[in-house]
Amino acid sequence: MKIYTAKIDTASALKVVADDMILTTACPTAAGSKMLDGYMSLFESEALTRLKNAGFELCGKTDVGEFAIDLLGETSYNGACTDGEKILNPTAEAVKANEAAIALTLDVNGSVRRAAAQNDLVSIKPTYGTVSRYGTIPVACSGETVSLLASSAGVLKEALDIIAGHDDKDGTSLSEELCASLKKDAPTSPVKRVAYFANMFEGVSECIAQKANAFCEILKKNGIEVVEVEESVIAASRVAWNILMSAELCNNVSRYDGVKYGYRTQNFTNLDELYTNTRTEAFGELLKTAILFGSETLSTDNYFKVYDKALRTRRIIVEAFAKIFESFDAVLMPACSKTEYTTQDIEANKYLAFEENLYTAPASITGLPAVVTGGVQLVGKAFSEKALLDAAEIYEKESK
Repeated sequence: MKIYTAKIDTASALKVVADDMILTTACPTAAGSKMLDGYMSLFESEALTRLKNAGFELCGKTDVGEFAIDLLGETSYNGACTDGEKILNPTAEAVKANEAAIALTLDVNGSVRRAAAQNDLVSIKPTYGTVSRYGTIPVACSGETVSLLASSAGVLKEALDIIAGHDDKDGTSLSEELCASLKKDAPTSPVKRVAYFANMFEGVSECIAQKANAFCEILKKNGIEVVEVEESVIAASRVAWNILMSAELCNNVSRYDGVKYGYRTQNFTNLDELYTNTRTEAFGELLKTAILFGSETLSTDNYFKVYDKALRTRRIIVEAFAKIFESFDAVLMPACSKTEYTTQDIEANKYLAFEENLYTAPASITGLPAVVTGGVQLVGKAFSEKALLDAAEIYEKESK
């Protein structure tokens, strides 16, 4: 069982662990792939730099699944992190063991949110563009977000206050005025009405359903109205996000060809063989599948039929959320369908991550903020992070 790809001794009380999608100058960044094994970056993540400037010290790098598109990290070239048959998330394990106060992660396909839900931790995926992506391994640039994982919402509030803000080095970074709404001293409107997406809870395990019911009862006890809502349009997020994510991934990993950096095959006699054999030997099966799917999606025959349609679907989903937020402050939905995944689950369906993102894709494809606490997920309006974390703190206090 490998949790860390690198560990750094530090006596600091403020420790941060970064997952292997976050660039650091102190230790290698491999993105869970043989392709980048041993890669040392010349610069580090902007978010990590801000945390270090605020007094945090890096205590290590945790392993991730290859390019962070899997369930919990099981596709890492280092092998799955397991406890018997149960698949563990390395970053969540480091936080659970109190080896770091917070974890800095890149949420590409929802793995950090699933890990938080299954380990009684709290995570936040901020509004897209409010936290700099500079210094991360690019995968699906239109939806991936630098996120945080911790044991409590209060810790996340402090960390988010540090890392949120405009960054000229990130072309998708929002203005300082918009990012200011995430700061701890900014005014906020509390969560008063929550939409319970009943159809999203169909097919989840009994335990997940119980966690959702317990969460709703605590909200109601504290004067927050919870209303059951049926919403089928947002469920289309899964298919649309799988298309967009695979297409963007296909482009982003095209740079790994054995020429400039990364793994290089020893078995080649010409340039075509160098490219083909390098990528065949260094990439894992799930990533290869996503690359092929993305390539087909972007082909001349399918660009408008598939890729362009996914873009238009994204707009419809954004509009559906906007309609809901006219009457509600947040949406309650699962972050995963069950409280644990096993190696048997993966053996039975190796593309399970592309099905389980039914629950995480809505926030990814729209760029909306999402907080996971109590085993469930709250998705809110853009820039409503503080309100979502306040609701998470209400749950924490009442559930103790």
